[in-house]
Amino acid sequence: MLKSLFSGVSGLQSHQVAMDVESNNIANVNTVGFKYSRANFSDLLAQTKAIATAPQGDLGGKNPVQVGLGTTVSSMTRIFSQGSVQNSDKNTDVAIQGDGFFIVSPDAGSTYKYTRSGDFKFDANGNFVDNNGFIAQGWLRNETTGKVDSTAPITSINIAPGLTTPASATEGITLKANLNSGTEVSSISPAYAVPSGPAPAAPTPPALDANGNPIESGDLGVMFNESGQAFSLQEDQGVWASFRSSTKTGVAAVAAGSQQLDITFTLDDGSTKQITTQPTLATNTAAQNAAVFQAAIDAQSSTTGINASYDGVTGLMSLVNNNNSESSSHNIRLTAVGATDSSGFAVGSTKGVEETAYRYQYNPTSATTLAGQDKTFTTVADFREALENEARDIDNDGLLNNITVAVSDSGKIEIENPGGSAEDYDINLQVTAITSMDGSGVVENPRFSDSVTGLSGVLNVASGGKARSQSLNVATHSSSIDIYDSLGSKHTLRMEFRKTALDSNTGSTWAMKISVPSPATIDTVAPYDEKVGSVRFNNDGSLASFDPPNISFSGNNGSASGQQVKLSFGTAGSFEGMTSYDSESTTSGISQDGYTGGDLVGIRIDQSGTLIGSFSNGRSFGLAQIGMAKFTNNEGLTTEGGNVYIQTANSGEPIIGTAATAGRGFMQASALEASNVDLSRSLTQLIIIQRGFQANGKTITTSDQLLQTLIGLKQ
Repeated sequence: MLKSLFSGVSGLQSHQVAMDVESNNIANVNTVGFKYSRANFSDLLAQTKAIATAPQGDLGGKNPVQVGLGTTVSSMTRIFSQGSVQNSDKNTDVAIQGDGFFIVSPDAGSTYKYTRSGDFKFDANGNFVDNNGFIAQGWLRNETTGKVDSTAPITSINIAPGLTTPASATEGITLKANLNSGTEVSSISPAYAVPSGPAPAAPTPPALDANGNPIESGDLGVMFNESGQAFSLQEDQGVWASFRSSTKTGVAAVAAGSQQLDITFTLDDGSTKQITTQPTLATNTAAQNAAVFQAAIDAQSSTTGINASYDGVTGLMSLVNNNNSESSSHNIRLTAVGATDSSGFAVGSTKGVEETAYRYQYNPTSATTLAGQDKTFTTVADFREALENEARDIDNDGLLNNITVAVSDSGKIEIENPGGSAEDYDINLQVTAITSMDGSGVVENPRFSDSVTGLSGVLNVASGGKARSQSLNVATHSSSIDIYDSLGSKHTLRMEFRKTALDSNTGSTWAMKISVPSPATIDTVAPYDEKVGSVRFNNDGSLASFDPPNISFSGNNGSASGQQVKLSFGTAGSFEGMTSYDSESTTSGISQDGYTGGDLVGIRIDQSGTLIGSFSNGRSFGLAQIGMAKFTNNEGLTTEGGNVYIQTANSGEPIIGTAATAGRGFMQASALEASNVDLSRSLTQLIIIQRGFQANGKTITTSDQLLQTLIGLKQ
């Protein structure tokens, strides 16, 4: 009977402990990072009245006869389930979503404690502490490398009050941009200005810039008209341009009597045109014969471009071609004069005095620009030089005039006839498109010819006027970025790109000019404030190469000189940097790594636990990173109060690392993890514990009544 009393007592004691545990859970329902516990009951030893027996023969086995001796609380289990994450308005609050603990230390890292409560703040010395004053542990920024090394041993997190960051000179510039490869572009700029050559000079040398270097104003084949439409010049396309009419005057007067015209012209496409007449009457005068010859020649002028004229005073007949028709031949070429010819032209005459074809050829090393020869050009400078050489030595006798041909700042070809020379003549410039050449069937390029035919017209000696073409333009694009010297001073660096060449097999080439405002310099030769280079693209639009790979920058303001700045435009053959597609020229990304000095103005924490400082210079970088510990057995930790745990022999060693790695949870800033106590569950558990306690008390009172009855038997 007494055993039931003892069992009831043990039940009361165990439920009293369970009540203590559940009361503690309810008490900490609003404790940040708290993990609730539960009491685990187990029975005590039992009194065995009869042991179990095995079956024997026909008699079955018997189970043991045991009487239990009560219950006890065998263990306490702390439940480390995730508490709800609640947002807060404090940027140094941190919640852990997942497994792991913050590491704090009360003695500068000699011993560690662990917590789920992320209610951190900075103390007066800049220590990152919890509500106990324990300093959070992690990793600090290495001032040499500028990085937070999370592989190093952890240390106390401290960010000095009034932290500043010194200026950092720019070491690299990264550019991602597309340069339009299409035939219609919206971003164009005039061709570079090219002044006329010194006069008089024959042949005119290439125009020189202020430093004595030839001005190379770009491949005309890849230029654009004023509407942004590409010329796309092909081999041998171009224009005829004559500064005065082509003429050929006979060497003998037209005779009277029976005469005959028998003459053959070679046309521009290599074909010939023979013009013959029947013998005239013996009674004809010289003027009558000349009229017959003139009519025969003029009848074919739509093909040959040639008209005849007769001078009644001298009796000489002349052939004239004013070169103003695209459909007819240009210049006068006599390939044969018949044996019976009596028109006055000598056998062996070959051509008139003007050579007027200007043909595009992509061969810049062998462009022909001498007067009196066929002309080829590649660049605007070639074209200007060829026009000027022809204009100055129109009759190819080596005696020059002062006519000038230049390219203006607006990209227009400008011709002036200032006079002042014995070789002066009134310019009657005719410019027409080349439509066929040597039987090759070259087609007209109307975009180019329309742009330069504006030069056509009369420009008399010393008239003071100018003949101008339309503007010749290049596809351009520019990008700018501010870079910093060692003092943190800002300098604007500008990169300008101009399309200069196109090769259907290899791709396009763009000239690049990098410039900085004075007194800063980026080159060792004049002009010191700019540096030229190029960018090449493959025919699939990917980057082929670029030059220069870096610049040597000097602010010339007391900052360190020779600052090396690396240019990063992408990898050869790839598309992650600069490209050249048929789409609008745009800069999609440009960055540099320098900055001026600044003061710390704010701190935020990211999911990896990195404390990122924001400075008044607009820079942000990691100042420290909060460490996290993970244990094999979280339930083996011992609580010390104040929301901290300590390691025990059964928790295992802490595995320290960064958030969101190796099974550790991630961190959420401006948030706290609430207690994981479920109040409804706890209140229900109180009822269960209460009923259990009452029931155990009832066993004691019932046993007492039984004992009272037993004692009453004696009476």
